[in-house]
Amino acid sequence: MYKLTKNIKNTSTILILIGIVSLGIGFYQSLSVVSDDEIKSTVKDIAKELDLEYFESNHKDLDWESELKKDNLVLNEDDQIVDRPLNFGTLIESMAMHDFELKKEGAYTELIHKVEEKLHCHIDPHHVHSVEDVIYAAKHYFHAKHQRPWSSLLISTLFFLMVSVAATLWWALQYVAQAGWSALLLRIPMAISSFIPYGAFIMLFIIITGGLHWHHTYHWMAEGIMDPANHHYDEIIANKSAYLNIPFFILRSIIYIAGWMGFAYLLKRYSISQDRDGNGMKWYNKSYKIAVIFVLFLGVTSSTAAWDWTMSIDTHWFSTLFGWYSLASFFITACAFIAGITIYLMYNGYFKELNNSHMHDFGRYMLAFSIFWTYLWFAQYMLIWYANIPEEVTYFQERYEYFYPLIIITLLINFVSPFLLLMNRSAKRSKGKLLFVAGLIIIGHFLDVFLMITPGTMHDHWHLGYVEIGTFLGFLGFFIWVVFRNLSKYQLIQKNHPMIGESEHHEIHIH
Repeated sequence: MYKLTKNIKNTSTILILIGIVSLGIGFYQSLSVVSDDEIKSTVKDIAKELDLEYFESNHKDLDWESELKKDNLVLNEDDQIVDRPLNFGTLIESMAMHDFELKKEGAYTELIHKVEEKLHCHIDPHHVHSVEDVIYAAKHYFHAKHQRPWSSLLISTLFFLMVSVAATLWWALQYVAQAGWSALLLRIPMAISSFIPYGAFIMLFIIITGGLHWHHTYHWMAEGIMDPANHHYDEIIANKSAYLNIPFFILRSIIYIAGWMGFAYLLKRYSISQDRDGNGMKWYNKSYKIAVIFVLFLGVTSSTAAWDWTMSIDTHWFSTLFGWYSLASFFITACAFIAGITIYLMYNGYFKELNNSHMHDFGRYMLAFSIFWTYLWFAQYMLIWYANIPEEVTYFQERYEYFYPLIIITLLINFVSPFLLLMNRSAKRSKGKLLFVAGLIIIGHFLDVFLMITPGTMHDHWHLGYVEIGTFLGFLGFFIWVVFRNLSKYQLIQKNHPMIGESEHHEIHIH
């Protein structure tokens, strides 16, 4: 019987406090957001001081082709002047135009500097070509500032909720496949599944508050966006209104969560009943039937949940592979958590029945599904790149423009590291190496979820700082507390499982 240690209690408490403080700071900072009307008024006042209104209202770009024709100049097919009579009028106008552009550029630089100083914000000068651009950039900065804690909360909630669901899938698959090697450690995924209700509650809170317009995580929830009479109207989003509407969205979320919790509860109940009653086959057969139904249910709902909770953030974009890609990311992370917790308990004197062959199977899980995740990542990217359809490439365009280094780091951690570190047979049988790779996979796939969500919620004003990392650590502490507390409630090894003997004598022979 596992006993919850003081070390686990203290560690989880410290991490939870870090998370509360970090998320609290994020929400506190979001209170200092400047309203859209104040931004517009401030920028216009500063622009007026710099005489930028004159430039905006009085200057019109010249139609250079028509101007050239006035002076008997001719353009060839390459838009090059082939007849160049000396015309002082055109020359002076060209010089004035060049001088005007330099003056305008300098004025915008000064405008940006003064706006940043006045509003305490940051504006990217590369995309500013008018006063309206400055207003838009300043508004976007403060929208992102308000959105930051909500995005951090969604990333960590989704990560740990879906890891718990994926751990339940791993547990169910042991029954579906009638696997014997894992019979000794089924209580680990059972304990991880106990986090589902906590993650589900926070997830529903984020969804409902989005519907109440407390935040703008889901752009399609914005007021007037599906109303043709409203200036916020978006025809593409409006065409998806039959599926993307708040009541149906919340209803689907409740169905997913209730289903996952229900199946996890039944699997847990049958497992405990097997300990108590001693009739191994009766409860094993019940668990098998429930596991089969759960795998089928999750096969559908994991994809639709990925469409709803993640893909709908980038509402204009879609991918038929995204559901499988998301599930692969969460499943390999669940494998890493199961392996990591098992090895931690082995280091603390538990699971003496487990041997190097069990470690070998964990290693094969982590290597195989890291490769599978990479295959889906490449397949999704390659098909979109090859087709080059504007509605599809925007997803990767934004990520490559603002998140490229993080994409490369994520690929290195999630594919290259497991591939190189676990290819060797002896590495798969080493608890230390497996624990190290499991830690890398957890970090790498947290970054993967970060890349799924942040570009659509924060765009170019993204951060990976104390709010995001602190929130993740807080959830990690909460997750550890829930999992280990549940481990301490029941026998660590499931009694009367019909394949316990096979698991105890599990041995992989390589010839």
